Amino acid sequence: MEFKNKVAIVTGGSSGIGRATALQLAALGARVLVTGRRPEPLERVRAEHPEIAVCAADVARPADVEKTVQSAVSRWGRVDVLVNNAGAGAILPLSEATTDRIADILSVNVVGPSLMVRAALPHLSAVGGSVVNVSSTFGHKAAAALSHYAASKAALEHLTRCWALELAPLKVRVNAVAAGPTDSGALTGMMGLSEDQAAAIEADEREVIPLKRRGQPNDVARWIVHLAHPAADWVTGQVVSVDGGLSLS
Repeated sequence: MEFKNKVAIVTGGSSGIGRATALQLAALGARVLVTGRRPEPLERVRAEHPEIAVCAADVARPADVEKTVQSAVSRWGRVDVLVNNAGAGAILPLSEATTDRIADILSVNVVGPSLMVRAALPHLSAVGGSVVNVSSTFGHKAAAALSHYAASKAALEHLTRCWALELAPLKVRVNAVAAGPTDSGALTGMMGLSEDQAAAIEADEREVIPLKRRGQPNDVARWIVHLAHPAADWVTGQVVSVDGGLSLS
C-alpha cells in the first residue's frame, strides 16, 4: 500500500488511461478524486473502488478547477498527486482550422493543466507532492493534420520541464508520460472518427509501431504511477515515452 493515506486527483479519469490510473492508485492505497465532464461514466468508475470519489468538472473552466481541488481538500485534507490526464484533440488540417477549434484544444491541453497545478500548488508544496502530465508521442513527433493537437502536447512537455525547475525549491516534482496510440476510445471519442475510420488508423498504427501493437490503458497508467511514486523522489522534469517505440520510427 505504497500510497496509503495519500490523495490523488486524476483529471479526465472516467475512461481510458485516466480510469486505469485511478484504479491503480486506489489499489495501492491512495484516495483518488476523478474528474470528467459527464456524470454517468464518472459514476461507473466510482463504483469500481471504494477509495474513488468523483467530481463533474471541466479543466477548461477556472471555476471547475477550483471546485476540483477544494473537493479533494474538503474530503481528505490534502493533495499529494495531481495527474493532468484530461485532453482534447482533433484531426484538423490547417485548411479547416478555426479560432474556436484551436482554442478548444489549447484550453484543455495547455490552459487546463496550468490552472490545475496553480490551484493545487499550495497543497502539493505542503507535502512535497508530485505532478504527472499526460502528453503524447506527437508532442515530439510530427504528424500531418494533427498540428494543433501536437503543438498543444509539445507545449505541455515544455511546461513540464519549466515547472520542474520552478517548483523544485518547493519539493514538488513534475514529470510527464508521452503516451503512444492506446486503446482508450480516443479515435471515436475525442477525435470524432467513425468506427471504420478508427479501425483503418489502428491497423496502420500497428504496422508502424516497432512492437507491432497499440497500447492498453494499463501500459501507460503504470508509468504514471511510477513517476508519482515516492520512490521516484529524485526524478523531475522528465518526459517518458510509453509508445511501443513509435517515437523512434
